[in-house]
Amino acid sequence: MTPSPLAFGGRHPNPRNKRAAAVIGVGHTDWVRDWQRCRAGEQPNDSLGYGLEAFRNALKDANINRDEIDGLIAGPTTAYERMGELAGLNPRWGDQSDAVMAVSQAVMAIEAGYAEVVALIYGNDQRSVGTQYGGPAAMGGNAHLSYVYHSPWGFTSQGALYALTLQSYKHARGFTEREMGEVSVAQRGWSSLNPNAIQRKRISIEDYLASHYVCQPLHLFDYCLINDGGVALIIAEAERAKKLSSRPVFIEGIGRSDLNSGATSLESRVDEFYLPAQQVAAAQSYAVSGLGPKDMDVLQVYDSFSVHVPLALEGYGYAKVGEAGKFLRESGIGPGGKLPTNTSGGHLSETYMQGWAHQVECVRQLRGECGDRQVKDARHVHYTSDVAGKCFSVIYGV
Repeated sequence: MTPSPLAFGGRHPNPRNKRAAAVIGVGHTDWVRDWQRCRAGEQPNDSLGYGLEAFRNALKDANINRDEIDGLIAGPTTAYERMGELAGLNPRWGDQSDAVMAVSQAVMAIEAGYAEVVALIYGNDQRSVGTQYGGPAAMGGNAHLSYVYHSPWGFTSQGALYALTLQSYKHARGFTEREMGEVSVAQRGWSSLNPNAIQRKRISIEDYLASHYVCQPLHLFDYCLINDGGVALIIAEAERAKKLSSRPVFIEGIGRSDLNSGATSLESRVDEFYLPAQQVAAAQSYAVSGLGPKDMDVLQVYDSFSVHVPLALEGYGYAKVGEAGKFLRESGIGPGGKLPTNTSGGHLSETYMQGWAHQVECVRQLRGECGDRQVKDARHVHYTSDVAGKCFSVIYGV
């Protein structure tokens, strides 16, 4: 049975991860510099090189020696063993994973005693090498990608997948294109205040509606960037974090729920809009942390396409089901809005680091390091990710 979107009080099956670990260091590459160089036809670095640059910056930010690190998670774009060699690490535990899985796995490894200080390193040269995220040869033609799996029917891109999702959502919820535009406009508002963002020019709703369709009803501004770069985080066991860092950002709770049934037929995306899994993941993370939607100062949503945001607003209890459009219009998620969301500009405007950069923004908001875009007195930040049938909810706090 699908839980009520307001019923976020159930116990987590394993509530031990409350404040078991904390982020003590973050780092990334110069996305704007590398964007400019790629557009000029250069290949500034490869995926490993971007990851290593970000790792060096994270070590500096954490103010620790690399010998303190005994765990490593490499992003899926690089080889775990090679990343460890080049980073000068000899971890006693390691893995390879995407952004939100990496945070979860680092916490689990720490709880299990496999490691105490884990480096998470991601690098991607997707722009300079022309990585394809659409078409029958996308990502090497891997059949596990649903849009490649459906290529015989001409359904060959993530844009097509999310265009179908948005079209279905519009009909089911009475959602409009103007309401969809609120997301892109809000995130450009935030990115205009962010010196690390690639796209900093503000746009209006009229600009959004006048922009061309890429795959109707998705406009140009609904799509994420494709750029090179790297991100790294250092996560430590909670007591160790307090000793190593004067400004640890704790992981208050994590929830996960998958929609595997019908995943390759896209059923969970175009019929239920991830809602059942979002609600379960939300209930888990809220129960572990003892927090709920009203306690969150900032929301960060994985946004390869803008439609992720209204789905998350409903799925994680910020808006009633069917009222995300009203929330976007009346409450707002941009600067000055009721719920600051994707305060760096997100994938749409800051950088497309496949969820990794969102973790950096969570940490910096809680440290009070975001300058003109800083949310005043931020104490709790919620990150959500709804990709490929798995829904994650991560709550950070100070």
